[in-house]
This record gives sequence, C-alpha cells and structure tokens, in this order.
Amino acid sequence: MSLRLSTVILPYRRWQDGGRSTWTRAEQLGFHTAYTYDHLSWRSFRDGPWFGAVPTLTAAAAVTGRLRLGTLVTSPNFRHPVTLAKELISLDDISGGRITLGIGAGGTGFDATALGQEPWTPRERGDRFGEFLPLLDRLLTEDAVSYEGDFYSAHEARNIPGCVQRPRLPFAVAATGPRGLRLAARHGQAWVTTGDPKLFENGTSEQSDRALREQGDRLADACAAIGREVSELDRVLLTGFTPERSRPLESVDAFVDFAGRHRDLGFTELVVHWPIADSDFTADEKIFERIAMEAPAQLKE
Repeated sequence: MSLRLSTVILPYRRWQDGGRSTWTRAEQLGFHTAYTYDHLSWRSFRDGPWFGAVPTLTAAAAVTGRLRLGTLVTSPNFRHPVTLAKELISLDDISGGRITLGIGAGGTGFDATALGQEPWTPRERGDRFGEFLPLLDRLLTEDAVSYEGDFYSAHEARNIPGCVQRPRLPFAVAATGPRGLRLAARHGQAWVTTGDPKLFENGTSEQSDRALREQGDRLADACAAIGREVSELDRVLLTGFTPERSRPLESVDAFVDFAGRHRDLGFTELVVHWPIADSDFTADEKIFERIAMEAPAQLKE
C-alpha cells in the first residue's frame, strides 16, 4: 500500500515574513498536500499572530502549481455552509482544482465562543455537523439549493459554475464517534483522525495502534452499513497527537518506522506539522526536510 506524506502549516507568519516561502518550500520538498488549520485562533497561539485559512490558501494557490492544498480542519463553529461553499468554489477555481476540504464537528476552544455564543454541547455539535455536511455537499454539487433545517437554511443559493473538481472538491471528514463516522462513510473521500486523545499523556504506542485499528474497523462498519467499500476512502492521520508526539521527527529512521507501522494499519496519508520553534511542534528543520525528501522512497521499499 502506498503512503503519501503531507504537512500542515500553521497560519501564524506574515506572508512576506516567512509565510510565502514556507508554502513554496513545501512544494519543492515534494509533499503531497499542505494543509492549514481553520481556526480564529488556537491554543498557545491565541495571543499572537494568526491569519485566516481561506485567504492563506488563496495566496498559497497563487505561488504553487502542483501542491494540493486544504484545511485540516474546517468546522461549523464559526462558518455557515452557504458562505463557505462560495469561498470553496472560488478557491478551487483559483488553485486549478487542488483543494481538499478537511472538515469536522468542531470543539470547545476559542472558536466555540468567539462569536459570543455559549459553547455547544457534544450532542449539539453532532446535530449541527449532521446538517452542515450534507447541506455543504449539495451546495458544492448543485447550481441552486434551497433548504430549511433546524440550524441552517439556504434560499435559492446559487453556486455556478461549481467546483473545478467534479462532482465537487473532496471531503476529508475528521471523526471518531459513531455519528461522525457515518457522515465520513456517506460523504467523505477521506477519513481523518488524530488517534485517541485519552492516550496522549500516558498511553503507549501499542495502545495507540490498537485504538487506531479499532477506529478503522468502525469506519469499515459504517461503510458496510450503506453498501460502500471502505477502500474507497483514504485514511489520513494527523500526527503529533499520539503518545509518540514529535519523536518520529527526530530522525529519518524514526519516522520511517512510525510511518511504516501506520501504513500497516491501513493509513494512506500521514500529515506532519511544519516545525515551529518554542512550541509543541518544535523540530530540527534540516531533519524535517530530510524526512520529506528521503522517507517516501524508503517506504516504497
């Protein structure tokens, strides 16, 4: 099974002060996709610079030609399907059809309260995502959409000419629970996970592997329930949140061992964070670049 290597570039640098050069370097290094987080702010970066995902990806599309681009992930926390669809169609056009939408149900961080609302409960996040994703699917594939739901509405929303990618740009659906996995099975072209968050602090690699295998099995069950082959979905692991944390980026050998193990678990794409000094994503940039250039060939052997 082939394994693609992608990266996620956090949008914390001004475009003319390292932002642009990072995206172009990602293409030079041969990454399959470069994603960015779609937050209003995030964790320890909350009191520092942080830029919008869609403008950042638009700029990245203008300075790259082969690299796929995407969000990892967008959520309903501060977005509406109608306006998001218009932005995605525009972005897919500007990039020449190189956009992947990573999308999930959202969480309880800064995004959940920045618009002045109370944080949604897990059930409400699930309910909203259950409306948001199917409506977005329709908006990206139909010229005109009207819909009236419990949380979202659309009235003759026009989205002509639609996406460059047909029938629409791919969805990479982040999910671990039953409802989210059912949405991934029905609407996704890929499934995204970070592993089991309960294992991050004190878990072992063996426990993490077992949890990821079980998540994959539940995805397969969700696909089987609607008559879909699970092999139709790519499986994406956003690294850095399993018990190994950043250790796979300490050497090429360490990464190849980590990647080979997860390829054997059925993953088709691993996403590594672009190094950021003095953060949870600290890594040696020279080793990081060696991994990008050397590991894919070793994983084919």
